[in-house]
Amino acid sequence: MSDIAVENPWTRVLKVPRRGRVVKRSIMSIAPFLLLAVIAAPSQAAQPKAESTPAKAPEWVYPLIPGFGGVHPRPDLPVRPDPSVNYKIFVDVVSHNRDPAGRFEGLQRLARLVNLMAYAKVPPQHVHIVALLDGASAMAAVSNDFYRKNFKGDNPNLALVQALKKAGVALLVCGQGLAENGMPDSVVSPDATVTLSALTDVVIYGQRGYIYMQL
Repeated sequence: MSDIAVENPWTRVLKVPRRGRVVKRSIMSIAPFLLLAVIAAPSQAAQPKAESTPAKAPEWVYPLIPGFGGVHPRPDLPVRPDPSVNYKIFVDVVSHNRDPAGRFEGLQRLARLVNLMAYAKVPPQHVHIVALLDGASAMAAVSNDFYRKNFKGDNPNLALVQALKKAGVALLVCGQGLAENGMPDSVVSPDATVTLSALTDVVIYGQRGYIYMQL
């Protein structure tokens, strides 16, 4: 039986052109240098991590309604309300999601709208906001006695409802919605007005030149 030569991959010959000649070099001869290079290379995992600078908390101001609807100051932005213009806005408050304190998100955003106008230096006499507490959001304007029967605690939205009225916002509650939920007019806070219906309020105030907004 003839001997069969088995090629050792570590002694395979490399042919490297150099100025027209062929230079033969064994992989085995350069293996120690490759090993040293790997050992000497700094480990990426061993590198100390750069400490991240904690993000700065945003600043919030409350130009007209303290404690509600904060505004982050941005004096550098060009598109902003014009103090010389009269703004008539009909806000349909439909969001009845509540934060951990039980306050309706739609009312919080309504307070931000009021504060944004004040931040832009629009005088109160140029801001006309009518807000309809539509559907389940009407619960934001009910008395503490009625609220306790449903949520086992005082109504946490009444302070914001009072602050909105004080800031000049006209708050409406749909009379049809009250009837559908078995709620008499007497449970509604005096800071809100019961109207015929949300459906007709949108039309009426639209004819009076109010811009529709939904929150």
